[in-house]
Amino acid sequence: MQGGAGFQGDFAEGIDSAVGEAHGAVYLEEGNRGGYLAALPEHVQSRGASEEYRSYIKGLYLESFPSRLTYPPLGERPREVFRHLVEAFLTSGEPVGSRTLSQRLPLTLSPASIRNVMADLESMGLLYAPHTSAGRVPTEKGLRLFVDGLLEVGDLEPQERGIIEARMSGSGQRLEDVLTQATTALSGLSRCAGLVVTAKQETALLKHVEFVQVGPGKALVIMVSGDGQVENRIIDIPPGLPASALAEASNYLNARLTGRTIDAARAEILAELESERAMLDSLTAKVVAEGLATMAGPGGADDKVLIVRGTAHLLDSVEAQADIERIRTLFDDIERKADLIRLLELAKAGDGVSIFIGSENRLFSLSGSSIVAAPYANAAGKIVGVIGVLGPTRLNYGRIIPMVDHTAKVIGRLLG
Repeated sequence: MQGGAGFQGDFAEGIDSAVGEAHGAVYLEEGNRGGYLAALPEHVQSRGASEEYRSYIKGLYLESFPSRLTYPPLGERPREVFRHLVEAFLTSGEPVGSRTLSQRLPLTLSPASIRNVMADLESMGLLYAPHTSAGRVPTEKGLRLFVDGLLEVGDLEPQERGIIEARMSGSGQRLEDVLTQATTALSGLSRCAGLVVTAKQETALLKHVEFVQVGPGKALVIMVSGDGQVENRIIDIPPGLPASALAEASNYLNARLTGRTIDAARAEILAELESERAMLDSLTAKVVAEGLATMAGPGGADDKVLIVRGTAHLLDSVEAQADIERIRTLFDDIERKADLIRLLELAKAGDGVSIFIGSENRLFSLSGSSIVAAPYANAAGKIVGVIGVLGPTRLNYGRIIPMVDHTAKVIGRLLG
């Protein structure tokens, strides 16, 4: 069997108990192996919206961040009809009818029987009819059930693995170049948009730093880089601070920052201040700390870089005017970079691949899009960014999940 829809044989019989449930699929684990049983339990309880769901399939941890949903019990027949319908839809992007399913199903069912099962699944909120044809497509609720409990995750093809690694293997590349190549490779292989979030790289060497009082309780921090660029920022200073303290703070930082980046010197300077080895009075030390924090940036989404490649692929399957409107909305979503960065940052909380489907996140509530994302770490094992694929909710999840996971691991190796 390929993927993680369920365990078979002696392994399935030798498992004593389930250690978790997610949207109707029982997750079992033995040693370093685990996955979802294909059979759904007879009773599925509602979970809180803030809970995360994790599965371990073919060596991949999958993290889910679902909305508050309740799933009905499914017997063997509706489960098989539902699974094959979703797989057919993800392959073709077209509504799936009873005749198509009768040719795919391992069960002997007439088209009329299949239509009855499809009607039941539709009443459960798992399927819907996009127009008057007999075909059905999964709802976002149905896609979440499929991804969390019935998805079969395939292995990454050797050719795809080679393309990803070759694209990123150039020696001496800057981190941003590596990440750009990684997103370009993901975009080309997935035929979707590739995207990555990383911290801004402070590469400019500083030449001079100066504090100048500009008003009561305010000072201007002037930073001059080696290439002549000048940045000015306002900071708060203690009331009544003498000009000599600002001069002392300027001299202190210049002695430690000149010819270095802020990132390279920040930890050393803060350690000096905390251990009182800086030989500064408390007011001057406060100015230095405030200036250093301001120079390092405001934090949050503003200190992150978002790289997006391959947005043109999102137009590949556009046929109807409704799809054009959806893609236009998606492009607007991408332009709201701060919101997209915050969404991707959620993937840092997981140990593996995270999947965000449609309106589970308000950013994509109108555009009907999904993200498959995975964090990557530096040599010290610290999570420093997230890479992923953005596309329509009918992504080929089983193929894209291992693709994103492998790319994140290759970036981690290169950072090591």
